[in-house]
Amino acid sequence: MKSILLTLLAVPFLAAAVQAEDAKPPKPDKPKPDPAAAFKKLDKDANNEVTREEFKASPRWQKEPDKVEGVFKKRDKDANGKLSLEEFSAKLEKPNKPAKEGEPKKP
Repeated sequence: MKSILLTLLAVPFLAAAVQAEDAKPPKPDKPKPDPAAAFKKLDKDANNEVTREEFKASPRWQKEPDKVEGVFKKRDKDANGKLSLEEFSAKLEKPNKPAKEGEPKKP
């Protein structure tokens, strides 16, 4: 009788252990892409500048063609129609969201 009872109690624990082994480990975080490497891929004519056309040809902007002009203009700080590595690599400032009522404004 004791052996049957112990067996019945052990089955759920064994099932949980087997299921835990079958679970896939979490995927490691993707490493952030190197801006210089991305810039080099986009710079098809290797003149150390990415033109608007080269920028638009990026697979990322093929998915969102309606946003490409705005992003390019924000990155093109000197407005010469080309991106240098510095302009391409610079972080874009995100617009401040208006504070909700009762919350302090962010600087």
